[in-house]
Parts: sequence; C-alpha cells; structure tokens
Amino acid sequence: MHNQHIHSITIVGAGTMGNGIAHVCAMAGFPVKLMDSSEEQLRMALQTIEKNLTRMAEKQKIKPIEVGASLARIQTFTDTKQAVSGADMVLEVVPEQLSLKKQIWSQIEQGIDSKRLKQTIFATNTSSISISELAEGITHPENMIGMHFFNPVPVMSLVEIILGNKTSEQTFKTVESLTSELGKTPIRVHDFPGFVSNRILMPMINEAIYALHEGVAEKEAIDQVMTLGMAHPMGPLRLADFIGLDVCLNIMNVLHKGFQDDKYTPCPLLREMVDNGHLGNKTGQGFYIYEV
Repeated sequence: MHNQHIHSITIVGAGTMGNGIAHVCAMAGFPVKLMDSSEEQLRMALQTIEKNLTRMAEKQKIKPIEVGASLARIQTFTDTKQAVSGADMVLEVVPEQLSLKKQIWSQIEQGIDSKRLKQTIFATNTSSISISELAEGITHPENMIGMHFFNPVPVMSLVEIILGNKTSEQTFKTVESLTSELGKTPIRVHDFPGFVSNRILMPMINEAIYALHEGVAEKEAIDQVMTLGMAHPMGPLRLADFIGLDVCLNIMNVLHKGFQDDKYTPCPLLREMVDNGHLGNKTGQGFYIYEV
C-alpha cells in the first residue's frame, strides 16, 4: 500500500506543547485546526505562537511575511466534532494521564465520519504513556502512533516516533515523512517504558539527586561536572527544575513500575520536594530559587 500524504492536521490540546506543535505545523505550510475545551487557552496559544513567530522574524530565521501567513493557517475550535472532521491526522497533546487520554480519544473517534476513520492517523504526544495500552480501545489500533516532541517545540529538532505493538509500517512511514516535512528529525523507537529519551535521561537526573541527597557535592558542583565534563548544555539538577520535579517523579515511577527494577527507585529527596510543592521553575523553587 502506498504512503498516504497528510494534508490537514488537527491538534487537540492547546497548552505549551500543543501551541508549539501548531506553530511548527503552520510554519511548514499545513492547515491546522487547534482544539481545546477552553477559549482562554486557545487565545493564549495564539498569542504565544504570534510572539514566537515574530521573534523568529526579528532574528531573520523566517521572512516577516511568514508570520501572518502561518497564523492564518491556524483555526481554533472548542468543539471536538468540528475540529476533527476532515482531518488526515489527529494529534492529541493533553496531560500525561492514561485515563484522560483514553477519554479524549473516544471523543475524537466519535467525531470522525466512520468512512474516514480507517485512513485517519491517530498520534499522541507523550513522554511516558504506552502506545499499545492507549490503542486498546481504538477501532483501528494500526493507525495509532506516538510522537514525542521536545520542549520548546519550535527549537528542538528531535521527535521520538513510538510504534505500539499494532502500529502499521504504513502509519510509521507516513508520520516519519510528515516529521521531516516539519523540519524535525524522526527517530524510530519501540514501546518500552520511557522510550529512549526518558529511560536514559531520568535515571541520570535521579542519580544526580541521590548525589546531592548523600552529600557527594553541592548542587552547583554536580551540575558543573555535567556541563563542563560531559558538555551538557544544562546540569541535571537545573534541568530537573526546568522539566518540573513532579514530571520527573512521575516518569521515574513509570520506569520503576514498568521494569519492576529497583535501579529505577525515585530518590527520597525527589519525593520529599514534590510533597512539599517545590517543583522547580514553575513554583519558584526547586533545587534552585527562581523569580516567578
């Protein structure tokens, strides 16, 4: 079967990742339907996209005319059925909870004309949820695939493309070529806990937290060992603050539960900080103090 080509994309969820993905799709020339249950969230998303496009034009990464042209390709919706009708691909970008994602997908499926359902690609932006598990309730699980974009989406070139146990090769090929059209680098990954990125990154962050917890060195020293010695652009403790300590804990729990291996036990200091509401940049305090 030949590859289908994606012409129109619906993005469900207009948060940080959703607006970043909408920005990239619109800039690459795709008509985008951006859907969120909150009008306010959609308004803020469009503002953010406009601000980021304008900044790119100022830095001469895109022509000034492309700012308006890209924005004109984005339509916003609060109604699922209107947003998904006619889309070649639906990309869901809601928070990392399996039950929430499953609920959203059943709404998406109900909104699509049954004749089109067979050829509509279902993609989920996730950093830790099993694609195979998410596809269990879907009529065409062969069309479900994971696309793990990295934050900030307009800047980061990687997309981990995750195949569930039923994802078809055709679905993979279509999404792989779309990712390249978006100016990103697609990397093929299989559906294991944490995929590749978080399976390697999170235990490193967790180990850095253990080193701090055990008094091996001060936080600045631990971060400098990794920035200066390993050429990481940001030390693991500062990176953890940037990601959100709650997100780090959540992913460590996914790894621990998924592999049933004690090497993935979250550091007690990480748990303690999350329990105390010190989540990093977003709360003003993590391993470091931030202006909020």
